[in-house]
Order: sequence, then structure tokens, then C-alpha cells
Amino acid sequence: MNRFFIKVFLLVFFSLLLSSCTPYTGSKGTLFDLIPEEKEIQLGKLYTYSSIDEYEGLYPEKEVQNYVSFIGYKLTKVVFRKNLPYRFYVVNSGVINSFALPGGPVIITRGLLLQLDNESQLACVLGHELAHINARHHVKFLEKELALSLILQIGSIFLPKDLSGEALFKLGQISATLLTLKFSRNQEREADRYGIFFAYKAGYSPEGIIKIFKKFKKLEKYRPPEWLSTHPLPETRIKEAKKYIALLKPSGVLIKDTAEFHKIKKLLLQTKSSYDYVEKGKKAYKNLDYKKAEFYFKKATELYSKNTVAYVYLTSIKLKEKKFKDAQKYINKALIYDPNFFSANILAGITYFKLKKFDDSLKFFEKAKELVPFNGISYYYIGRIYEKEEKYQLALKNYKKALEIGPKNASWYRDCYYRYNKLKEE
Repeated sequence: MNRFFIKVFLLVFFSLLLSSCTPYTGSKGTLFDLIPEEKEIQLGKLYTYSSIDEYEGLYPEKEVQNYVSFIGYKLTKVVFRKNLPYRFYVVNSGVINSFALPGGPVIITRGLLLQLDNESQLACVLGHELAHINARHHVKFLEKELALSLILQIGSIFLPKDLSGEALFKLGQISATLLTLKFSRNQEREADRYGIFFAYKAGYSPEGIIKIFKKFKKLEKYRPPEWLSTHPLPETRIKEAKKYIALLKPSGVLIKDTAEFHKIKKLLLQTKSSYDYVEKGKKAYKNLDYKKAEFYFKKATELYSKNTVAYVYLTSIKLKEKKFKDAQKYINKALIYDPNFFSANILAGITYFKLKKFDDSLKFFEKAKELVPFNGISYYYIGRIYEKEEKYQLALKNYKKALEIGPKNASWYRDCYYRYNKLKEE
């Protein structure tokens, strides 16, 4: 038997081995699937913008976004569930993390990209996250947590207008859980196996995953990557990954690195000093030293004019100082580079509300509500606008939903409670 047939045999054998783990193939749902594929996709879309917001919005360089998406889409050509609407996002956060959402979205941080040394490592990271989606790991968790009645209410990315506040509250709880979801050891092993296979089938050296694991192991001793909090990395996992690769016996011309990867990493490195100033500014902001924080955030924007995180913080500082025109200037810059940044839309809404430009304010809060429908702050301010316009029934409706969704510890919650009860009595 020549080498060609041996290689074909191994690929078929390995495919069958993976198939024994019963990967989900994209059926419309069976008696045993509470969440059919259609709803899974809708859930992924529903949680995309809240997850991006949690990691400080999208990294504003289209060249970086397009490159990561290009690598991701190469991998989607060899996955089991080819019909899903996969999307890939690079976010601003400096933490070292990547994660997937149900039905297609994959998110990777700027911090993790800076830790990678070559393109095969990136392919392996994306392959691992695609593996979680292909094995339906998120959905298996959600099927245990979600009530069937709530699943059936989820109509699309823009939820039905009559969806109750209680249902939105539950969806918000699930959103927080998905971001900190810890997969079981068996699920991580399964994701390793699929991820290695996907990277190899897409033409990449699967050794990249071993290099990443070893790097994370070293970082664990000094500055544990956030990735490890949701993807535990016992020593046995590295050994098993090596066994999977040995079984594949990778040969031929496999991609380890490209010039394009280093071009993209150079772009990331050029903006790193700006984001380092953001981190300094965030510490000062947390310590209520707004003067020092403003200095750092301004320095960040001088070094990198598209730093949306810095603009968002500068807006917040100017709102605290009641310098609403300055706040308007900063938040408009943030929205130029990331119009779907939830926090930026909220701050824009507040800024225009303070400037008494209620029509503009309402547009931003409605946009924020579409992006993240399960956060009560949008409904609270929409209620405030309707109260100003003496549309009291609409105000009451939005205040009620804001109170149901919460969070109850939010700064606006007590005022919302007071306004709701006062209007109800009148």
C-alpha cells in the first residue's frame, strides 16, 4: 500500500473515530432536541453584541477583522455543520481569551492574538472554538437550563416586542452564564479532537495547538489567561492532543506561518501602547481619580485615534462633570468606528438626553435595546423620554419592563421604581 492510500485510509479512519462522538449534523431538531438548529442560531445572534460589549467592543481595524474571518472561513469549509452562519469577531480586550456562542459566532480578543506566534496557532484556536459549536456543547447546557416555553418565545435576533420582562431577565442570566461557561473535561477533549482535525483538514499544522497549550501552561504560573478559566488545561489534555496528532500522522505541505499573519500582528503591536494607556486610565477611573484617568485616555487617543474604549471612558468622565457638549464629541467618535457598541449607544443616549435632544436620545436607546434587549437601562431611559413627552402609558410600560429586567443594583433602578409608582398612582 503506497503512502497516498495510507494517508487516505488514516483520514477516513480518523473521520470515523470523530463521528463516533456523534457530532451534530444540522438537523432541524428531533424529539430529544429542545433547541432545534434554527433557535440555536437565533440564540447565538441574540448574545453576540452583549458578549462583544463585555470585551470592550470590536477592534476597529477592518484589516484585522477581515484576516481573522478569512482564516475562520477556511476552517468552516471542513467542519461537520457547514450550513451555520459562522461569524468571527476580534474584540478590544487585552485579556487572553477566545470563545464561541451557539450557532456560529466566534470571538477572539486582541490580547490572545498578541500571544500567538504564527497562523497555524490562530487556526487551531479558531478550530477549537468551532469544535464547541459543532459538538453543540453550548446547546446541551442551555437545554438543561432553559424552560421550553422560553425557547419557543425566542423569535429572532430582534425579540418580539411583547416578550415579558421576566423572560428577558432569564435571557440576561443565560448571557452571563455563557460567558463564564466551563465545559466538562470530556467536552474539552472532544473540542481538542475536532479542532485538531479541522485545522489539519484546512491545511494547517495541528502542532500549533500544542504550542499554545504549552504557552498557556507557562502563563498560568504568573498571569493566568482568562481562557484557562473556561478551558481548564490539565496535563492529560496536552498528552491526549499529542496522541490525536500522532494518529493523524500529518505529512505533506502544511501551513505553519504566513507573511500575512505577521503583517496583522504588526498592526496589533502598533496600537498596543494606546491600549496600555487605557488600562492605566481604567485603574485611575476605578480609584475615582478622574483627572488622571482623563490624561491617560486622551493619551490613548493621541496614540491611536480609533481607540473606542478610550472615547467611551472620556464620555463617562464628561457626563460626571456635566460637560455634555464634550461628552457628545467623544461619544460620536466612538460610534464612528463601532456603531454597534452597546455601551457607546447607551452613553450616546444619556448624552443627548442631558442635552434635551430627546428624539436623538430615543434613537440611541432603541438601538441599544435591539443590540442587547435584556438590559433594563434602555427601557428606563426610554421611559424617561416618554415621561418628558407626557406619554405616560408608554413611560409606565417601559419602567415596568426595566424593573423586571434589572439589574436591581444598577444606579438607575431606585429612581425607576420611584417614577413607576408615582405615575401608577396618578
